[in-house]
This record gives sequence, C-alpha cells and structure tokens, in this order.
Amino acid sequence: MKKAKYIELLSPAKNLECGIEAIKHGADAVYIGAPRFGARAGATNSIDDIRQLVEFAHIYRVKIYVTVNTILRDDELKDTEEMIWELYKIGVDALIVQDFALLSLNLPPIPLHASTQMDNRTPEQAKFLADLGFEQVVLARELSMGEISEIHKATDVPLEVFVHGALCVSYSGQCYVSQHCYNRSANRGECAQFCRLAFDMIDADGKTIHKAKHLLSLKDMNQSENLEALMDAGARSFKIEGRLKDASYVKNVTAYYRQKIDEILKRREEYKRASSGTSELQFKPVVAKSFNRGFTTYFANGRQPDIASIYTPKSLGEMVGTVKEIGRGGRYFSVAGIASFSNGDGLCFIDENGSLQGFRVNRVEGNRLYPKSPVQGLKQRVKLYRNSDQEFEKLLSKDTAERRLAVDMKLYETSGGFALTATDEDNMSVTLAFDREKELARSPQENQIRTQLAKLGNTPFALKNLEVEFSDNWFVPSSVLAEWRRLIIDKLLQDRLITHPQNVSKNVRAEKTDARFPLLPEKLEGESHCNYRANVMNAKAMDFYKRHGFSEVDWAYEREPKNGAVLMMCRHCIKFMEGWCTKHGTRKSPFREPYYLQSSDGRKFRLEFDCRNCRMNLLEA
Repeated sequence: MKKAKYIELLSPAKNLECGIEAIKHGADAVYIGAPRFGARAGATNSIDDIRQLVEFAHIYRVKIYVTVNTILRDDELKDTEEMIWELYKIGVDALIVQDFALLSLNLPPIPLHASTQMDNRTPEQAKFLADLGFEQVVLARELSMGEISEIHKATDVPLEVFVHGALCVSYSGQCYVSQHCYNRSANRGECAQFCRLAFDMIDADGKTIHKAKHLLSLKDMNQSENLEALMDAGARSFKIEGRLKDASYVKNVTAYYRQKIDEILKRREEYKRASSGTSELQFKPVVAKSFNRGFTTYFANGRQPDIASIYTPKSLGEMVGTVKEIGRGGRYFSVAGIASFSNGDGLCFIDENGSLQGFRVNRVEGNRLYPKSPVQGLKQRVKLYRNSDQEFEKLLSKDTAERRLAVDMKLYETSGGFALTATDEDNMSVTLAFDREKELARSPQENQIRTQLAKLGNTPFALKNLEVEFSDNWFVPSSVLAEWRRLIIDKLLQDRLITHPQNVSKNVRAEKTDARFPLLPEKLEGESHCNYRANVMNAKAMDFYKRHGFSEVDWAYEREPKNGAVLMMCRHCIKFMEGWCTKHGTRKSPFREPYYLQSSDGRKFRLEFDCRNCRMNLLEA
C-alpha cells in the first residue's frame, strides 16, 4: 500500500483572532509571528496569545508554525534561544527560520522549517537543508512547475509553496534596497515597500520611457487553478501570504482554497488532508472580493507577459462591468454587467492617463449608480472594479464558519447502569461508565436520547451516528443525558489535546553534515569566498559557512554595506514586459541602455539585465 501524501493548506495570522478564523475556515496549519524576530515587524504576538492559538488548533490536528525568520545580531541570539524554549513549552509545532546561527544554539527538539528568506530555489540547496535536518523547505515564489518537480526529485523533504497573495519583486532574502534607502532591513522584518513606489524610467540619453509608473509593483499571486499540478510536481504545503492582512481576508481566502483543495482530494485518493474536521461556511468565498492588485500565476507555467501592476499598487478588487451611460453633469452613471451594488461600495478605474481613480457609491438604483459628486475622468466603456463590497464585508464581519469533528456515540447498558462511548473521525475513542438504577419508560426513548446527545452546538463536535443498545425501553432523564454528554465530550476533547501528535525533531544542527553549502554563483566571489548575499549577520552564522566550505565570508549588507552592490535581484524583467527581450521579445527597443529608475524623492537606480540567467538587477546609479 502506497504511503499517503498529506496536503497542507497553510494560512497566515496577524494575531490570535486571525489564527482562530483561519482554523475555523479550513486551514491545516497556521503561521504566526513570534514576539520578536519574525519577518514582519508589524505582526508580532505574545507567548500567551500563541499558546491560546496552539490549544485551539490542536483540537483539529492543525499545526502552528511560528516565524523566527530574520537575520540576527550577536547580542540577540541569547534572547532568541530563550524565546524558542518558551515556544516549545507551549506546544508550537515548528519554527520557520532564516539565520543559520540558530543551528548552533541550545535549542529544544522543535522542528525547523527553512524560510523562503533563505532563497531556496535549487535541488542542491533543498537536499542540503534536508540533510541538515530541516523538516520543511519553503521554496522561492519565482519557481516554475518544472523547477519544483526537479527539487522534489532530489529530496523527500516536504516542499512548501506560496499559492496566493502579495509578491515581492526581488527574490526573498535578496533585497537590500530598503536597507540602502531607509536603513530598514527586509531581512530583519522592516521592509519599506520600495517596490510599490512610482518611478520615472529613463534611458541613457535622458529620454523618458515611463512617467510615474509602478514598474516594480507586481500583481498578486493566485495559483488556485494550478493546485493539482503543484501537488503532482511535489508541493505538499500550500501557503497563503498575508501576515499583515485582517480577519476578513483570512476568512475569505482560506475558505476559497479549502474548497479548491477538497475538490481535488475527492478525486485523488493518494492525497490526504493534513488535519481534521469540516468547516461549515455561512458565505460563498470569492477571492476577487478581498484585497488584490489583479492576479497572476507568476512563473508557475513559465514566463508570463502581464505580471506587473504598473498603474497602481493599491487594491483593484473584482471587475464588475463597464460604464454604459453617464447622466447629465455626471450626476449618475449606469453599468453594463451582472454585478449588483450597494450603497457605500468602493469603485475604481484606470483613467486615460493610466492613473487609478476611486470613489464611493452614494446611492444605488438597479444598475444606475449615484456617486456623492461627479467622478472626474469617468467615460463610457471604461472598466470598473469594486475594491470595497459593503454587503460582503458586512457578512464577513459576522461569524461565518464553524469547524466540526464528526463523532459517533454508543449508549449501552451495563450490569451496574449504563456506559457511553464516543469515537471521533480520527478514531480517538473514550468510554465513561455511569452507575444508575434502571427503570422502564412509559414511551419510546430512542428519539429523546438522540435529541439530547446530539446537542453539541457549543463544542467542536457534530454527532454523525448514534447506536443505542438497551435490552428494554429504559428511562434516562434528559438532564442526566445532558450531563453524560458533557462529561464524555470533555473527556474526548482532553484526550485529543493530550495525544496531539508532536513531531519528533530531527535535531537540526550545523555539524550534522560536512557537505559544502551549495551557494548560487551570484553569492560567490571566487571558489571559496562567500559574499554579502548569504546574509551573515553574526559570528555563529559566519562559523556555519566556514564549516561548510568557505574560507572567506563577507558580512551581511546590513552590517557592512557594499558599494556597487546589487540591491534587488528580480525574475520580473521590464525589458520582457516591454517586448524588448533578446530571447523572447517581439521588437527592438527604441531606447538606448542603460535604463534608470528615478523615484519622486530624486533617488536614481540603474537596471542591469542578466539575460543569460533571465534576471533583472537593480543597482544604485
């Protein structure tokens, strides 16, 4: 019999509320920021909040991963070690980490996952990490199906892939522009969102190619139609980006992907769900209604021409129709399409200058919409998008899902009274015996018994099957049945928490393999010289690289800035976007290289095109 391949839906949590909602709406695992040293400085959480989330998650066999994925200073290592011990003691299932210094600390036997900040994009690196003992590897967002498949063939370590949400234009862990411009390190959780800024693009002769366009701002990832192909390529954990997103986003997107994955699992018996329970939704999830900049599958199926959102870094939302008619003086306009609208909806459009314009709907009469004041730039046949759906947001602000574990019960008589057994969908079974004198009932009791034992509304359980084995029509008062139900469910819940399967860590350690670390060429300055792109911030990380094949190791850019350094390394390419690519392009550029990007505050950067490796680099001009 073939070993089951467990598929994990991994959702983000900004805080305890978001984490609980992710679980209710179908997540198999949740990742959440630690009190310190996570890659989102604005999404930290207390130990007590994480403890509460762990206890709720483990009821459903959901796992909690905590992010400790920044590079660390020497003086932060002791605090980090102490914090990790606290996380281990409250039952956290794994840590997502970036800094190799952690492998030399006195850590508890807690599983470690290799963060995408480690720049995981080759079979050699994934295998090396697995040999070190990492139990999951988070792959770079830029990888294609074929590249994921090649990594899967090289190692059995579970592969985690991003399937939805915001995209960084630079390879993760390889962006230094925020540090360079604002002294805010993306590798230390303080990204300044440089890639969402507007730039003028100019050529070597000073000619303007683009004026005030968001040339580095990408659309949001949406792999919902590629999930089965990703499974077949070897991906096992499907990650939704969004540790800064609110609860409504987490609810909607998690529920949407839960449904998509479940549709596949019904057809493909070799794939199994990684947690327990069924989510009962009170709404229909639609991902286009949550924050998005338009969607892209990025590089999953090869290089695509339309991955950037150059007109705006803000949310477009869902396309709801086109402007059909504009009333006199712009007092109202009508929309061609099938969408319905509500007072207060937020709509937007791209005007003829390529700028995003947004407004609120004041009043709705069918497909005729009345804004508070005439909307400048609105014309017939313009595409309209809704980035704030009042009715949908109002619905999501309420309780929108409950997650239930199926349970079978059996009530039967014993020599001294009765016994009740409860067995849940994971085959966890408990039995309680109750001493009680038997007395005959005046009317049939089975319906009454079922009614009382099925009242599980305030618990995580839902009654599936009930079996009553009585030799006669014995009478048990409703109040007694209710008490027995409470006791058996409390016992079952307690046993589920106690027996939550805790991974036995492979005890990740720096010395576990003496193999050379397989660095990519851009991180090397000669055969044994490792450069700033390895993000070595402390002495223990320095020692790690020297132990694994490098005699000379540069400090991280955050510690020792380098003149002429590549500040961003991107698979997104503006030349390809314009159709000027020497490999895939359709026309020759009318402008002379090098090209430059200039921000509104006067900062200027040079674009470097590494056509051999199909990459674009950003450097200070």
